[in-house]
Amino acid sequence: MAVIAKSSIVLPNKAIPLRRFFSVATAIFISIASSSLSSPVLAEGESGAEQLRQFVRNSKTADGEFVQQQLRAPKANEPQDKGLKVVRQTQGRFVFQRPGRFIWDTQKPYEQKLIADGKQLIMWDKDLNQATFRPAGQALATTPAAILFGETSLDQHFDLVEAEDRLGMKWVALAPKKIPNAKNGNDLPYTKISVGMANGLPKALELIDGLGSVVLVTLDKIQLNVDLPANRFTFVPPAGAEVLRLN
Repeated sequence: MAVIAKSSIVLPNKAIPLRRFFSVATAIFISIASSSLSSPVLAEGESGAEQLRQFVRNSKTADGEFVQQQLRAPKANEPQDKGLKVVRQTQGRFVFQRPGRFIWDTQKPYEQKLIADGKQLIMWDKDLNQATFRPAGQALATTPAAILFGETSLDQHFDLVEAEDRLGMKWVALAPKKIPNAKNGNDLPYTKISVGMANGLPKALELIDGLGSVVLVTLDKIQLNVDLPANRFTFVPPAGAEVLRLN
């Protein structure tokens, strides 16, 4: 197995803070199995950092499937030779359109949608029959979601550092740049962010927090620059749903 992790946004344990969901959800990927892909032809030996830059520059829209896992190291009373343990897993579909529009549609084990329409971030929880709206603003711009779904200023926010090749991918470490006079630094909850690139596509994103928790989201069946209807990112809550609007 490849290892690389109400206003809270709800992930597998239904109680993960909003900013962490953005950092995860948009943070993304390890797909080692073969995929049906549409990607630019890159010269053999192209660095992972350059592949990532080209993906951000050249992908205007995309859709595909994801599997997201949260992993942890074995506890003291557990076997130590099994590697990281999967404690939660979700899966579904995603679609995005630059700049800043995306849908992260969790389908299993429960149904939720995170929608960014360019102005708002909307969380729809089918089980709760609840929709939460809040301005996109800086909350989106400073998260790993912006790496893949946002604008094209990747090098403006991160230093890209080549890492060791593994699992058939070229890995790139993303170090958030220090923002002068910023009150809270980069405000990301992760101590390490790494992207695995293969054939011009981000196939894995590994996120590690200060407690050693690991989040891994894998993408598959990616199609680039697909035609999307004008209303693809419009969301209207169903009749009778609870609607929360947060500033």
